Amino acid sequence: MSNNRQGVFNKVAPACLLAMILLLWQLASSAGWMPRYMLPSPVDVVKAMASDAPLLAQHAKTTLAEGFLGLGCSVLMAFVTAALMDRYLFLQKAVYPLLVVTQTVPTVAIAPLLVLWLGYGIAPKVVLVILTCYFPLTISLLTGFANADEDAVNLMRAMGATRRQIFWHIKLKSSMDQFFSGLRMAVSYAIVGAVISEWLGGLNGLGVYMTRVKKSYAFDKMFAVIFLISAISLILMKLVVLLEKKTMPWKYLKEKDREEQ
Repeated sequence: MSNNRQGVFNKVAPACLLAMILLLWQLASSAGWMPRYMLPSPVDVVKAMASDAPLLAQHAKTTLAEGFLGLGCSVLMAFVTAALMDRYLFLQKAVYPLLVVTQTVPTVAIAPLLVLWLGYGIAPKVVLVILTCYFPLTISLLTGFANADEDAVNLMRAMGATRRQIFWHIKLKSSMDQFFSGLRMAVSYAIVGAVISEWLGGLNGLGVYMTRVKKSYAFDKMFAVIFLISAISLILMKLVVLLEKKTMPWKYLKEKDREEQ
């Protein structure tokens, strides 16, 4: 199979698989294998999404605001932490185990405490998003700093460059690939973290909407909001890829050259 055909197949195959799953789901629901109130068909889900579109858009704005605010804080904190850990080895040895321990605590267990401490406003949602996104971003940046080209670093040192110049011109550039890998995960975690925090308290947001429709046993609307959350996460991940292409054009030029060879 040629490279062009392989590329087309890689793009088409996921869409075909998704279409097949939706078709089987529709057939299973139409055949009555499960009651429609328990497993609504994809058509029912689309109708529910269309009927509640204005309400879903309003709740989605709140969730996106919480997610973006928490993600922005996470990126800033991750850059500062990773830079300090790369600069001071003792700090890395002290902080890294604590970062790992924070990932062993379920976010569902933390969320009620944040609501208790910070109330029902936006603060506990943003904090939970930060706790969810901070670890993958910090570790990805730290790994990128550590994987910097040693020869380039030694050359800069031989030319009399300072630590700051080496960081900005060598280490920061080498960490971008790892950073965007972590950012792709973090954007999806941000939305999920915001929704989880909204389950336990709040007035607006997709998590609040999910809680309300679940209590009314409107499972078609429940599936609709799940689809919406997945779609938002995929769109945000695609935007990160586009940002990566703008920030690191040399990476994609190399990949294009390999595909053409």
